[in-house]
Amino acid sequence: MIDGGQLLLTEYEHIKQEQRARIGFRDNLLYATLGTMAAVVASTLTGQGRIQLLLLMPPLSVILGWTYLVNDEKISAIGRYVRQELAPRLKELAPGEPEVFAWEKAHRTDERRRSRKAIQLAVDLLAFCAAPLAALVVYWMVGPPHWQLLLVSGLEALAIGGLAHQITRYADLDR
Repeated sequence: MIDGGQLLLTEYEHIKQEQRARIGFRDNLLYATLGTMAAVVASTLTGQGRIQLLLLMPPLSVILGWTYLVNDEKISAIGRYVRQELAPRLKELAPGEPEVFAWEKAHRTDERRRSRKAIQLAVDLLAFCAAPLAALVVYWMVGPPHWQLLLVSGLEALAIGGLAHQITRYADLDR
């Protein structure tokens, strides 16, 4: 027979395993984004007169950026669940014992956390929003003025703005 404490510890191990997997996947998405951008720029530079290839960067960046953001939010949600749900339930089963999963709270109280989160926000915005927006600006300045491509590029700019809003909204600067 499994007792409640063992069950909660097993749940903890499983969700921490999911969190570790999501962290690895999320971090690799940044590298995938940089690789994708390099491929688009290289294709644009080697293909004479194919500046419109820059229009591939925004949708690829938005897709990868959104996936990055969703995984980052799930990583944070797991931490919240451990702090707010699992730890108190385990503490009830072991009154008088030291705080359970103290690291889950301790690393959030570091005095440099806010500056780290602000820098991470800047990196995320640079990687997933500023670079594809720069590609659009280059296209608008140099590319052929085909109305269909201008319409597509305008929609891409809106998508980048939407992603920038979501990245900023989920930045978790004040917690």
